[in-house]
Amino acid sequence: MGHDVALVIGGGGAAGNAWAIGVIAGLAEAGVDLAEAADLVVGTSSGATAAAHVRSGIPPAELLASVLSEPVRPVGQHRERPASRPASPPMALPMALPMSTVFERMRAIGAAATSAAELRRAMGAFGLESNAKLAPEAAQQRRAVVAARLPRAEWPDRPMIVVAVDAHTGELAAFDRESGVDLVDAVTASTALPGGPTHRINGTHYINGGVRSTDNADLAAGHANVVVLSPFGGRSQAPPRAGQFEGLRREPEWGTDLPSQVAALREQGSHVEVITPDADSRAAMGTNQMDPATRVPAARAGFAQGKREATRVTFR
Repeated sequence: MGHDVALVIGGGGAAGNAWAIGVIAGLAEAGVDLAEAADLVVGTSSGATAAAHVRSGIPPAELLASVLSEPVRPVGQHRERPASRPASPPMALPMALPMSTVFERMRAIGAAATSAAELRRAMGAFGLESNAKLAPEAAQQRRAVVAARLPRAEWPDRPMIVVAVDAHTGELAAFDRESGVDLVDAVTASTALPGGPTHRINGTHYINGGVRSTDNADLAAGHANVVVLSPFGGRSQAPPRAGQFEGLRREPEWGTDLPSQVAALREQGSHVEVITPDADSRAAMGTNQMDPATRVPAARAGFAQGKREATRVTFR
């Protein structure tokens, strides 16, 4: 299309990953192929897995077909899916604590934090603490699950950033093909939810990039056009529901919430379009976006929404 375009894919669990793939396929069906148009793709948490698929060279329609071919199970049924499913998101397994306890602990950390930096450091400490409660092989087991869900193990030729957080310092880790880190390790780090094993790369432990921001849209700075697919829809300020990652505290003055990041991009001259789940997509994604059983309905709803949204995705 000849435009300077950055595509940002935020975190959103199993449902959010599938919804984003559905939206991208729906947009492509309507004539807006972001997989082709994007000069940069930024992925966080489950969005990092989606980013790897978008950059794989596999057409969006085929990515969607892969999700829709997964076995359909009632929401709430948590059996593992076959590791060979190419579009499935990495599963946050094993965990040191039940997921409900993990989210409660994360929210308590958020409530006590007085700054974004303090929140990230405390989340990192929680992740490092969890390591001691898990078997030594837990981290490698999780890496193997992530590797089995990526279409290929190599970084794409075209620019892509995978976002994680240094568990020791709380600092941003923005991995790309020039970082010297394998793609599998980068995605494993980006999806490492506190409460499960951190991911160790060259002696440093990392946790989920969503601890910094569910979207990390600010990393698209400098691009003329930015399209943000935000499964959590900037809802991190809303009262959290049980089992939802968007309940993690985000303060506008910290600059970690989506509206603040979008406003900053626009002030810098970027044309920004944000796509969040519409009413049909929210219903399909359910009340627990971590549940793999939401993937097929979320992908279908995302596809339909993507076709509807195409008219407003324009590039300068």
